[in-house]
Amino acid sequence: MPFVELDISQKSKLHPKPEGLTLQYGTAGFRTHAKHLDHIMFRMGLLATLRSKKTKSTIGVMVTASHNPEEDNGVKLIDPMGEMVTALWEGYATQLANAEQDSLLKELKDIIEKEDINMSEPASVYVGKDTRLMNYYGLVTTPQLHYMVCCCNTHGCYGSPTIEGYYQKLSQAFLQLTQNALNRTDDQKRLLVDGANGIGALKMREMEPFLRSEMQVVLSNDGSSGKLNHMCGADYVKVQQNAPQGMNMGVGERCCSFDGDADRIVYYYTDSKGCFHLLDGDKIATLISTYLKELLTQAGLNLQIAVVQTAYANGSSTRYLEDVMKVTVCCTKTGVKHLHHAAQEYDIGVYFEANGHGTVLFSKAAQKQIQDLVKDPNSNDERKRAVKLLESTINLINQTVGDAISDMLVIEAVLAIRGMSAQDWDAIYTDLPNRQLKVTVSDRRVIDTTDAERRAVSPEGLQDTIDSLVKKYKSARSFVRPSGTEDVVRVYAEADTQESADSLAHEVSLAVYRLAGGIGDEPKPLH
Repeated sequence: MPFVELDISQKSKLHPKPEGLTLQYGTAGFRTHAKHLDHIMFRMGLLATLRSKKTKSTIGVMVTASHNPEEDNGVKLIDPMGEMVTALWEGYATQLANAEQDSLLKELKDIIEKEDINMSEPASVYVGKDTRLMNYYGLVTTPQLHYMVCCCNTHGCYGSPTIEGYYQKLSQAFLQLTQNALNRTDDQKRLLVDGANGIGALKMREMEPFLRSEMQVVLSNDGSSGKLNHMCGADYVKVQQNAPQGMNMGVGERCCSFDGDADRIVYYYTDSKGCFHLLDGDKIATLISTYLKELLTQAGLNLQIAVVQTAYANGSSTRYLEDVMKVTVCCTKTGVKHLHHAAQEYDIGVYFEANGHGTVLFSKAAQKQIQDLVKDPNSNDERKRAVKLLESTINLINQTVGDAISDMLVIEAVLAIRGMSAQDWDAIYTDLPNRQLKVTVSDRRVIDTTDAERRAVSPEGLQDTIDSLVKKYKSARSFVRPSGTEDVVRVYAEADTQESADSLAHEVSLAVYRLAGGIGDEPKPLH
């Protein structure tokens, strides 16, 4: 046995795979209780090395469980341009993770042979981590590591591959944009930020000096006390439709929450009656895409802008974008990698999941047109201003992945330039009331879907039943899709009133239970 194989074989014995444990690499990489991940961390180090040799590029390894509880952990790989690793290599990750000790070397050799990897190539791997106690690497948000991997592999064209380089690039673009907002008061610069007791809070503190006096951040859940993601963070706020613990909100004050690794963001405020208003990923995509469309018109640029949504996007947002703003809307399967891929098909692709994970992608051709127009001496003042705003917006957006800090700065800049409050933004359109439920089934694979998961192909009769139920309600729609991780079927329904949405969701849940092998008690009505 060659020395390297012997070394891997001996070292892997120090990180044994728990008996009977099977894990799947998904959109978020591997994610489970930290005690089950020792062998995964070792093996993903091996896989990242192979991926680096194969691509002759730097690969990222991010150790995080995002919005999961503090006792969980996870790991995911980042490809050369800061994007998520390809589907084929997700499969290799799953193979390696589940290989028994005596077949690990064989699995590694199979990957090397299939990919024709030159093992004499040097390898380069960047490793980052969030604030979980079980992590031992450099403290960065997940998007910051994506950014640095991209900077490294573009040899500095995307920016300087350091934390300071990230802060400088974003803050400089933000300051250039906010120069176009006239007479901003201190109240308009003030933003309450819930850091989810995570890495985003630490990094926001570091970034504050770079923003000078253009933004006044009031940080809560900053990690000094309280548990990661516990009763705080973007996921908690979105699901509970309530303010996080530890945040003192005044009436109408603009607030936002990051998730644990700072790749998601949601905004919210309370009105004079004490009602809570959530501004989720749909509202964020609408705000940013309408701002960009206006700038393109002012700059006289004929570039196609599209918003990529999933079936979970509120119907009101889709109608507003298509009917009022005349923006192309594309629907794709749930999961960031599907949205990112679809957004790459357009000159400018805006995508946000309802949970607040998203970004904007600009094609190379679109960026070149914008840069050429910036340099054009014959542009009039309106075109010049619009194209300079576009240039700064591109620099402010982290195009590699959803980034709570970058997205927050884009939102703050857009609101400032347009002179809008959170209430003005919220009033762009009114969300249709909706309800999400889940039904436990014996095997989620009995549900098969088509049309970007909006219609069920199997089991037989389910879609016909859903169609007939939807006809009973006004402005209604509903769909079902299998969970990617557990034997449950997720049900979504929306209608003109909350009562109707709840009733439709319940009736569809019953149909799933009866036609798709539901287990346990029948779903009960919500009221």
